[in-house]
Amino acid sequence: MANKVKRFKELTPELQPLAGGKGGMLAKMSQAGYPVPEGFVILPEAFYQEELSAQAWSEAEVYLNEIRKDHKSSLFAVRSSALSEDSAQASFAGEFETVLNVQSDEEILKAIDTVFRSRASERVESYSSVQGMEQTHQMAVVVQLMVASEISGVLFTADPITGSCRIMIGNYVHGLGEQLVSGETNAYDFKLIRPKGTYQGPDDFKRYASKLYLYAARLEKELGCPQDIEWSVAKEKLYLLQARPITTLSQGNPDTYDINYSLTGDEVWINTNVAEAIPDVFSPFTWSIGKQLDDAMNFIPGYHVFSGNICGRPYMNISRRVSVISAIFGKCAKGPLKMIYDLYGELPEGMDMPLHPFSRMELLKVMLPLVMRLSKNTQKASKELSRFLKDTPEWCMDIRRRIQSAKSKEELLPLWREELQPCLIRAWLSAGAAAVKLTNVTALNKKLVESAGSEDTGTLLSNLRGNSGLESLGPVMGIGKVVKGEMSREEYLTRYGHRGAHEYELSIPEPMEDTGWLEKQAEEYRESGIDVEGLLRKQQAQYEAAKNRFRSRFPDKAKWLEKQLVKAAEGARLREEGRSEFVRVYRVVRAFALKAGELTGIGDDVFFLYAEEVEDLLAGKNLKVRFIPERKENYEKYKALPPFPSIIRGRFNPYEWAKDPDRRMDYYDAAMPAVNPVSDVETLKGYAGAAGRIEGIVRILRSPEEGEQLRPGEILVASTTNIGWTPLFPKAAAIITDIGAPLSHAAIVARELGIPAVVGCGNATLRLKTGDKVIVDGGQGIVHILM
Repeated sequence: MANKVKRFKELTPELQPLAGGKGGMLAKMSQAGYPVPEGFVILPEAFYQEELSAQAWSEAEVYLNEIRKDHKSSLFAVRSSALSEDSAQASFAGEFETVLNVQSDEEILKAIDTVFRSRASERVESYSSVQGMEQTHQMAVVVQLMVASEISGVLFTADPITGSCRIMIGNYVHGLGEQLVSGETNAYDFKLIRPKGTYQGPDDFKRYASKLYLYAARLEKELGCPQDIEWSVAKEKLYLLQARPITTLSQGNPDTYDINYSLTGDEVWINTNVAEAIPDVFSPFTWSIGKQLDDAMNFIPGYHVFSGNICGRPYMNISRRVSVISAIFGKCAKGPLKMIYDLYGELPEGMDMPLHPFSRMELLKVMLPLVMRLSKNTQKASKELSRFLKDTPEWCMDIRRRIQSAKSKEELLPLWREELQPCLIRAWLSAGAAAVKLTNVTALNKKLVESAGSEDTGTLLSNLRGNSGLESLGPVMGIGKVVKGEMSREEYLTRYGHRGAHEYELSIPEPMEDTGWLEKQAEEYRESGIDVEGLLRKQQAQYEAAKNRFRSRFPDKAKWLEKQLVKAAEGARLREEGRSEFVRVYRVVRAFALKAGELTGIGDDVFFLYAEEVEDLLAGKNLKVRFIPERKENYEKYKALPPFPSIIRGRFNPYEWAKDPDRRMDYYDAAMPAVNPVSDVETLKGYAGAAGRIEGIVRILRSPEEGEQLRPGEILVASTTNIGWTPLFPKAAAIITDIGAPLSHAAIVARELGIPAVVGCGNATLRLKTGDKVIVDGGQGIVHILM
């Protein structure tokens, strides 16, 4: 029969979860070489009918006597190690019993019984209820040599209140740590300042500070989150007694889909670009796919491009990106940082950019292999880009047929693991390689503004479709062709049926699944009298006029302009086509998920499992299905919340924020007052999306499904728009959005159609209401409110 008592050194990774939070962590630290006092763990199965079995006690006696041989007159500590204790969700600090300074076998056995029985105490039940956890706890028990502490303390590797990780915060007392916990004596405070661990505090601990900093930084890195560390000094040696996640800095509970990445620290999160593409609340399945895509492209520790999750909304961790640039380039970071702010916009006045205190050498050490891997994969994707764009439509049709014809779970799983999932990653890399080509547009935009001004620059960059067209224009132009009989409905759905307003949320059907969608679009097109080709001809004339003005003013730059416009058009075309073909592959993942739901009998509930859990389900394991109801509940709560600010700095509680009638919609800063200032100036400021100045009546829409409410000539105002909204654009006199950027897809389409647009206003949907009269100045990025 296997031993039910294990020394820290012999507790295998498979057994560590059964040793509870404290026992498992002590075993990890001991095996990793940290200075942990000797001890062992009594596993839960050692207890039978509330009593420690005779066999387990015999095993414990052997270990106790081994420790006594090396430590005469040794005393022991007996501590709880419930399986739910010291987790990221709940610490249970002080809730279970601890018995200190026991020496004899009789005292130790009695202490083990006391600690084990405390799992059913009234205070544990109460704490469990508050935390929303089961009130019955499996309990392991830790027995550990007590060291005669001269100094005892705790260290937080990040500020548990603000989440700032620039300073480690600690305090200590002379003697046992219980005095610190109970508040029986005043503690001494100290700080360890990153990235070098510079000590600020009383002199009597200074000699141990550098070693504690090294241990703490290493532990935090290995465990992947900020830590609350207990330590002591005995006979001039530093010991680590425990480490646990700082529960106040947890990103949440993935099991219940209670997720909020902003709670992990003091960082800036931005969704200026990503929320335009992904306006919907992530379902758990979609989010897990986003995480896989991030892992394939990411080389910055803790950075999220696609899958930073704040209550179901996608956000990008811009602090990490800026921190890396600052750490690597130092004083030479000004240029790279300007590119970041040009792309995502400047921070609001008064908002600071909290930086992660990366060490340059440590960062390069971690990043170099990741950068090399990504560079190799991206180069390969770039070389194969043409073939990817050409072959993807047919491949997608074939894999869809094979998924649909799968007769069993065993037949479907290899299609995902061996074909669809690898192809999805390759498609993501290819889309990234295509998007790089857009740098031609950003570089040209910057140069033209300096010479031709923002108005003419916007017009000169409004013909990026060239002679071959842009994929983002395809859906709206295609509807016109269907109406005129120039394209069949089947051809339209084959080419554009994967594109839509909700294309990145896999739980939502795409247009090709809705037999009535295209007919409805065509009907609205006919009734509104839209003339897309007329709009394009008008914009073409404006483009030619702007080009002539440029030639007249700068005749020596005429050839240069032509060459640059060709390069910019090619970059825009590839970026849009790469995006479209990636989405085509991405939407096949929905077909896989639906088939998995069908074969496993859970139907659409499959979207409330993570991708890896769907794999497990297909393989015959259904461990996580029980969490589906809680995940659904949280998902619905997220959907009921209003749109979040585009910029979030610090720890953000959207439920409290949503209750505030004076909340800001443009940004949130935990370090600044949250009141939305009353403005005497009746203007909205955003980014110049598409040039033009027009006066009109506002129509606020929450989704493109409300598009029939938009009357021709009204000004469309929305939180954000993406390619699914573009069929409405020809009806609109102008576009205004809360979220967006100058090179977003919607801005590009608006420019191509010659529709004035101001994007990224922050709070347009709050400041305006349907029926208001405004002047939209797309060239300057300003909306004047008239009434």
